[in-house]
Amino acid sequence: MIDPGRAFGTGAHATTHLTLELLQELEPGSLLDVGCGSGVLSVAAAKLGFEPVIGIDIDDAAIEATLANATVNGAIVTAFRADGLADALPTTDVAVANVSLDVVERLLLGLAAGRAVTSGYLERDEPHVEGWRHISRRERDGWAADLLERA
Repeated sequence: MIDPGRAFGTGAHATTHLTLELLQELEPGSLLDVGCGSGVLSVAAAKLGFEPVIGIDIDDAAIEATLANATVNGAIVTAFRADGLADALPTTDVAVANVSLDVVERLLLGLAAGRAVTSGYLERDEPHVEGWRHISRRERDGWAADLLERA
């Protein structure tokens, strides 16, 4: 159960579903949710066995919603205010980012994760960033999500 409060994300969008499908293919480990919004992906990752799960967002309402939704769903999630493009990010096994393509590509340049599940863009778009290789893709209703791995 997710209550977005004043944050973005109810979990109903195709990009969220695609991201979750790719996340389920991975061995659980540490996870960073960049732009966590209401915490849908953070909570789901914790329920899938990822730990620790860290959510970051530039919106205080998103942090509040993520922590509240984690509590309601019995998930252990840490969340704090940070800018994924400007602040130092924690090193994790996996990162998820359901944001626009331009933000994904800039984020990947400084991301300290072995794998990344990215979405938030149309199926005609695909992230291309030096140092990352494409592993798999899911598409639905004109949207896409990609699993990337450090090259």
